[in-house]
Amino acid sequence: MQVIPSIDLQAGRSRLVFWPGAATGAGAPTDRPERIARHFVDRGAPLVHVVDLDGAKAGGPVNLEAVGRIAAEVATPLQLAGGIDGPDQVRLAFAAGATRVVMPLAVADRPEALRESIAVAGDWLAVGLDPRPERLREFPWRRPMAPTLEGLVGELVTAGVRRFVLSHGGAAPDTTLLAGLARGFDADFLVAGGISEVAAIPRLRDAGVTGLILGEALLAGAIDFAAAVRAAA
Repeated sequence: MQVIPSIDLQAGRSRLVFWPGAATGAGAPTDRPERIARHFVDRGAPLVHVVDLDGAKAGGPVNLEAVGRIAAEVATPLQLAGGIDGPDQVRLAFAAGATRVVMPLAVADRPEALRESIAVAGDWLAVGLDPRPERLREFPWRRPMAPTLEGLVGELVTAGVRRFVLSHGGAAPDTTLLAGLARGFDADFLVAGGISEVAAIPRLRDAGVTGLILGEALLAGAIDFAAAVRAAA
């Protein structure tokens, strides 16, 4: 299972200040996303997940210059989420230096936009889902009834989606549910958030999760990257 650092972009900077030497007083804190990405890539990160918080609000990528700085700094694949709502936004993300994109749940109700986006991104397109049943029920679907998680994943896999990013709003991931998804569908499942200690990581690995995306827990020092990688192996 991959351990993937995540950087939230806001006004061209990381929303969280990162100080890798805080425990010893060495080095200096930084909010420059390219420096944060370099730190983790130098330590073996196979992928960097980037969330354009401003883009998510605007409905289109906003922090593309920051994405470009990260891409110029590291050769590792970049996965961009936030404001990627259709094929034009996918093209903008790729032009800036992203190599993977994450589209929001709403694209499940926009089959033409999904089809066109897959035509641009292929297997490098993921869809972000919140697997909590109440979140699926509360979503403003355009269809008569809210789908189940399994039904929705099956629908998206049939449409050509091969990767999903599952966010839990800070709640602990349901490993039984994750194991069922991993067994039942030919797709990669990445978990974002909900993990605040290294001890929980092997349970995700054993459930068949492809990658664990760590943001605040990693940048704030609650989880050590090297320890997380060892636990995920």
